[in-house]
Amino acid sequence: MGTGPCDQEATVPEPSSTAANGAPRSLAEALRARDDAALAALLHARPDLLSPVPGDVTQLATRAGTRASVVRALDRLDRFALQTAEALAVAPDPCPYGVLESLLAGSGGDSPDDGTRAALPRALATLRDQALVWGGDEQLRLVRTARELLAPSASRPSPTGLGPTVAEATAGMSPTRIQEIVAAAGLPATHDPVSAVAALTGLFTDPARMSALLDQAPPEARQVLDRLVWGPPYGEVTANPAPPVRWLRDRGLLLPATTRTVVLPREVALHLRGGLAHRTPEPVAPEVAVQREHRPPLVDANAAGQALAALATVEELVKSWEHAGPPVLRAGGLSVRDLKRTAAALDADEPTAAFWIELAYAAGLLAADGEVDERYGPTPAFDDWRELPPAERWSALAGAWLPATRTAGAVGEQDPKGRTLAPLGPGLDRSAAPEVRRRVLELLAALPEGASPDPQSLLDRLSWERPVRGTSELRARLAGLTLTEAELLGVTGRGALSAPGRALLEHRDPAQPLAPLLPEPVDRVLLQADLTAVAPGPLARPLADVLAVLADVESKGGATVYRFTPGSVRRALDGGHTASDLHAFLAEHSATPVPQPLSYLIDDVARRHGRLRVGAASSYVRCDDDALLGEILADKRSASLGLRRLAPTVLAAQADPGALLDGLRAMGYAPAAESHTGDVLVARADARRTPARAKPVPVPEGPRLPDETLLAAAVRAIRAGDLAATAVRKEPAAAAATAGGGGAAAGELPRTSAAETLATVQAAALTGSVVWIGYVNAEGAASQRVIAPVRVEGGFVTGYDHTADEVRTFALHRITGVAELADDQV
Repeated sequence: MGTGPCDQEATVPEPSSTAANGAPRSLAEALRARDDAALAALLHARPDLLSPVPGDVTQLATRAGTRASVVRALDRLDRFALQTAEALAVAPDPCPYGVLESLLAGSGGDSPDDGTRAALPRALATLRDQALVWGGDEQLRLVRTARELLAPSASRPSPTGLGPTVAEATAGMSPTRIQEIVAAAGLPATHDPVSAVAALTGLFTDPARMSALLDQAPPEARQVLDRLVWGPPYGEVTANPAPPVRWLRDRGLLLPATTRTVVLPREVALHLRGGLAHRTPEPVAPEVAVQREHRPPLVDANAAGQALAALATVEELVKSWEHAGPPVLRAGGLSVRDLKRTAAALDADEPTAAFWIELAYAAGLLAADGEVDERYGPTPAFDDWRELPPAERWSALAGAWLPATRTAGAVGEQDPKGRTLAPLGPGLDRSAAPEVRRRVLELLAALPEGASPDPQSLLDRLSWERPVRGTSELRARLAGLTLTEAELLGVTGRGALSAPGRALLEHRDPAQPLAPLLPEPVDRVLLQADLTAVAPGPLARPLADVLAVLADVESKGGATVYRFTPGSVRRALDGGHTASDLHAFLAEHSATPVPQPLSYLIDDVARRHGRLRVGAASSYVRCDDDALLGEILADKRSASLGLRRLAPTVLAAQADPGALLDGLRAMGYAPAAESHTGDVLVARADARRTPARAKPVPVPEGPRLPDETLLAAAVRAIRAGDLAATAVRKEPAAAAATAGGGGAAAGELPRTSAAETLATVQAAALTGSVVWIGYVNAEGAASQRVIAPVRVEGGFVTGYDHTADEVRTFALHRITGVAELADDQV
């Protein structure tokens, strides 16, 4: 198969075929002329080109021109760089720099200066750096695949709104019809359709003649052109069009696209536009406007308060799942009912509850237990996390949030199969989320300290940076979620980036700036006569753990209010505490005297606690007060328990002990469970933990960015492979004679016998010279290599492989041919 124009970008001309003016004749030549730093920058900007590492520059150029890679590169261009590529797609190929500049900034000195001319070199450099454009300034060439994606077609108009050229629109038109158009336009008849189309194109690209032709147009015809000039360039017509449309069609200002549509030729549209490819070029990124300015200490204080609230919320969430966590759905994730229940427990709406659940999961604090009846619960890492200082606990949460690809904002949406996405379930990964979060924080960091942005201007900036439809919509949604989540977490305060958030963005430990902003844990509470306790700040861990059992949280905020109830006191007694323990605990941790009503409540519940004993008969109730047992039997509410008197102090029940305990407590009694030996059972619920689970791994957006080591190794491999592919070689005498003195054809491996191969590599090993070989490995893959043999023995040759940049051993019987390099290549 011959090499046609479509393959020109990947063609590697022989050294003798280089253009006389030194300009590259292909994308491969342009890449070959780059230095190592420029090649490394290309591979860093387009990491998909490294999978796998190209064998030489020709393979790199070929891969850079594939559709998938070009689409990915176009998606990451900013708006003006994309507008520049779109202008090149509708420009002549190759395109001089002046023509491109006129397409973007207009021709003539009277065109408005909006910074387009000043920004064009930067945009063009971006396209060149990413191998989307190659060639000198007088011969700019857009990569063929990018031109196909951005150029207009009948099924897909150009993003510029321009249509096909006259030559493209008249490709299927009869010669007679073309001559009729030429005559109606006032041009002399030609002898063939090609010259007729050329004459018509010349008319439409001549400003003076084109203006004279349009001056003859009826006013209604100019209105038709005005509707089509900025796109889309297609319009529907009837079989008998109106006179203005007929006037335009007869003169070729509108050309038939189908039997019912006409199209405005590109040359006509450019004349009407004043030569502009875009109505509004956007060479400069829009500024992020400041909505409000706050004092930085106020921002940090607000963020610290949010951080404390985030720690309390996450801890409350995980602890609420440690005894009986919600079940895992068959398809994975949390059910709608459990999400609503969790939201009610956290006093939050469902989207916010989903965020806290996903954050705890991303931090490795929650996971599924992996049992047959699978449930969610805390991981062992939760216990370690709770022991950390508050600032370090927050650092762990924020550090898990920033790079996470799981997006809680997608909960409630539907996947491609129509299934609703659930928290902790599959389908929540959005690979662009980490990059968008980081970019939003970077834009916030660029504002004056303490300034909060105008959200719409922030979205406009992000849209300018990634303008491709679909990509920009997703980024806008992720940016809105980022602003909300950052405020909830305390990365921002009042919309402005806080000091801990700035440290998180700059890869510093955010715990250091956060720690001074957090209040010290308190070990005192304020007990009040209305059976409440007020915690004036975050409580020390021992106090918080006991108080969480002894009282119920009534309200949260700057100060947490706990309420003591008979049920909460009984819960503490069930946990093994005695009345004297509770009195001593409250006296020790109260900043005021213990109120008398609270002491009475504890004593009253303790006095009744354990008077009734429940065991397994199925179950029984034992009490020294037979009158109390008679009272229970007489109570109609006890009918469902199936009680009957076995002895004056013993009742038997059909219900199991747990149900019996709950039933008696519902009737207002305070029974205690006892063991088979008659001892009171301490009903402390064991905190359940899942097996150790790894944190969810973020799903990267495309290939991972290569590090410096990989980039350096890849550039060396490409250079070495290119040396092997393009080095000029001496042909062996036998091969030259076989070829009639002409040697092997260019690019082909000369076939040498085993004896000639052995003699050549032995001579190279003795003289320390470099040779070129063709080699077939054990998998049958053929490659070309440049090696410096150092030892030949036992059927193997060992030498320095310039292609791989390392010492390797090759089997002699797998070497297909060998040749010495030309003298100027050594």
